[in-house]
Amino acid sequence: MSTSERRTAVLVLVGLVLLSFNLRPTAVSVGPVLAEVRDTFSMSGATAGLLTSLPVIAFAVFGALAPAAAHVIGIHRVTLLAILAAIAGLVGRVLTDQETLFLLLSLVALGGMAMANVLLPSLVKLHFPDHIGRVTAIYTTALSVGLTAALVLTVPISDAFGGWRWGLGAWAVLAVLAAAPWLSLIAHDRHLETAPRSIRYGDVARTPLGVAMALFFGLQSLQAYVIFGWFAQLWRDSGYSATVAGLLAGVVAGMSIPLSLWLPNVLARSADPRRLMLTVIAAYPVGYIGLMVAPHALAPLWAVIVGVGTVTFPLILTLIGLRARTPQGTAALSAFTQSTGYLVAAVGPFLIGVIHDASDGWNLPLLVLLLLALPLFALAAYVARPMYVEDQLRSPS
Repeated sequence: MSTSERRTAVLVLVGLVLLSFNLRPTAVSVGPVLAEVRDTFSMSGATAGLLTSLPVIAFAVFGALAPAAAHVIGIHRVTLLAILAAIAGLVGRVLTDQETLFLLLSLVALGGMAMANVLLPSLVKLHFPDHIGRVTAIYTTALSVGLTAALVLTVPISDAFGGWRWGLGAWAVLAVLAAAPWLSLIAHDRHLETAPRSIRYGDVARTPLGVAMALFFGLQSLQAYVIFGWFAQLWRDSGYSATVAGLLAGVVAGMSIPLSLWLPNVLARSADPRRLMLTVIAAYPVGYIGLMVAPHALAPLWAVIVGVGTVTFPLILTLIGLRARTPQGTAALSAFTQSTGYLVAAVGPFLIGVIHDASDGWNLPLLVLLLLALPLFALAAYVARPMYVEDQLRSPS
């Protein structure tokens, strides 16, 4: 590797870390102050459910566009444009007094981060093809740190500066920092290489691997976005203050910081990662049963256990890079897995919001989440097998 290539690799790595840190605050910072946002706009339960579903809707719609945009415009340019869209949406939504505009600007911010999110595995495959597990561990750990920070700090920032608008707006400042490395990288942008046989979104949809990956990603994302959209409210309803409820949600997110740094590399090096994946998934039903039995008294314990379950996210991101042979195949698999998966997940936060309002409690929503976690075991057993999406395009199995 030449000196120039080494500098580019370092710049890309810094860019990936800063970008990853900013991906989740855009999506989850509303959760800890959801009650205050609802009061400001007089939101109904259904509208609040729509708001908590916007991240998955944006990731489904805009994520599917990312590979084509990267091929035409350049992967670094698209990443920069995605960050700029996120900044515009983050700033705009805290300045408006209209509910509809707040939702639309939230969608703009989330759409930008959705495109960047889909391109992350492609960037890793393109720049670090021999270190997928290690680099994925680094950027998913940064993602977990950003997620934890958003859940823990949004309420204190809101309280310190006088309202939820400050708590949400603070994350726009960090998004500006995330754009800096990509300003340098666009000068020598790279397009996704064209393989001998072009791999399209629809091609991946016809492979068993693509379908299984999308279903796995969708069901684990459904769990995560319900957790980070509603669990702070769950703990507030069980008797905790907004600050403590936010801290408990931060414990859930914080669990993935050390595990995200460790487990993706373990998975990448494992000849049979099924045991690892099944163990992580098992944390969901254990945590949900605990929350139904003792949501207040043992809240920290259930927060830790549910937090282990959320590590399914960095594991599936690692598998995206491992289940394709080329950067283009990774981009196509990533786009289909994430955009289709988020369509599956989009119903989750909205559905849980409606069920919570109808049942006036959390036991029924938690039971629904538990049942939706069960298919993850069978899906994990399949996607953990060594296979490549390009091979299934030629010979479906």
